[in-house]
Amino acid sequence: MIHPNHSDKTQLDALMSQGISHWQMSNGLGESYEEQRQRFLVKRLQLQAQIMLISGLTLTAFFLWVNSQVEGKIYAFKISFIVELFILLCWALCKTSIGRRHPDLIFLSLCWSVTCVVQIDLALLFNNLEPRNNLWNLMFLTQATLVPVHWWMHLVSQVGTIICYLSLYFLYNPTLKNPLAFYVEHSIYLFWTCIICVFSVYLYERLQKNEFDARKAMQVAQQKSERLLLNILPEMIAEQLKQQPTTIADSFMEVTVLFADIVGFTELSTRTSPSALVDLLNTIFCLFDQLAENHGVEKIKTIGDAYMAVAGLPNQSQNHAIAIANMALDMQNAVTKFNAENNQSFRIRIGISTGPVVAGVIGLKKFAYDLWGDTVNIASRMESHGIAGSIQVCEASYQLLKDKYVLEERGLIKVKGKGEMMTYILKGVRS
Repeated sequence: MIHPNHSDKTQLDALMSQGISHWQMSNGLGESYEEQRQRFLVKRLQLQAQIMLISGLTLTAFFLWVNSQVEGKIYAFKISFIVELFILLCWALCKTSIGRRHPDLIFLSLCWSVTCVVQIDLALLFNNLEPRNNLWNLMFLTQATLVPVHWWMHLVSQVGTIICYLSLYFLYNPTLKNPLAFYVEHSIYLFWTCIICVFSVYLYERLQKNEFDARKAMQVAQQKSERLLLNILPEMIAEQLKQQPTTIADSFMEVTVLFADIVGFTELSTRTSPSALVDLLNTIFCLFDQLAENHGVEKIKTIGDAYMAVAGLPNQSQNHAIAIANMALDMQNAVTKFNAENNQSFRIRIGISTGPVVAGVIGLKKFAYDLWGDTVNIASRMESHGIAGSIQVCEASYQLLKDKYVLEERGLIKVKGKGEMMTYILKGVRS
């Protein structure tokens, strides 16, 4: 019974996960919803502070205009100055690391700088206090509109405002100065304003969270589709196919094609279970895929226990023959190492040919990037007419490799459809 190395079974999943994680980080998708919400909160707090500064100036101008007495103008200026100073401080903190780490404190400070600070100033200046719900309602509605996140912060700001008012009221207004209906009316308006603001923020944030999750799931699914497409087609061809879904065909004047076949694998299939056979073949081909990526070689397809690859397309290269030669030698070493680790005796037969090809994508279903031409046929014949455990190359490949590699002349062999051809055996790199 065969016991292949099962650690390679999840290699594709690992590569896809790695690619997806890299893509997510580069596109801002690696962050969580909480991190995205934190950035949104800081930006909106800065916007709120700017609007509050401008609106505060308009209110200050109004109070200075309506107060005919100098003392009233001074009181209005003092209150407005303190409030504007608090808002300006919060705006400055938003731009610091403290503000980015604790935006919730900035949120509460902005709210209470208008509601609580005004209450305290009025109590200290006039020694009495009456509710000014118009200012509170404006503050709560502004925050619910501009900063629709963290519903609980809105609730805390509202409760804090009410507690501050009640505390000051019992200190400075021990008796009711207005009819009870006056306070009940203001309380009802304030109550429903707070409820509507908190509830609307809660609903908005839940909607945003659902949209974030849906968008992230869709983008991850899209990236998985991209990765699967790139496992079928070269990146350049995949992009071309997405932009223009028509027949893709290109001619290349010179590339180097490799065919490899595992000797004895067909016979092994008759005495091995299907699952073990597939695991074994997957382990070996995953090793070949990694070598192809390392050498810049494009894997074309597998046919049974045969492996086909090419160098020099779709990105043209002058070192296509060298890349294929290096990969072929490494494939031999990989099979040798696999045999030692799994107590097997496989040998690989490799054929290499150099010349022109036509490459393209055909079909409507289960389409694939493929090669056609005499060079492909010769590479296939170099493999099928080769020697087990050796790398056989044609004359054209030999001319490109002879200066850097050790090649042994095998001599003329009869090739179907081509007659006699001179062939060589690639032994290794020339020292």
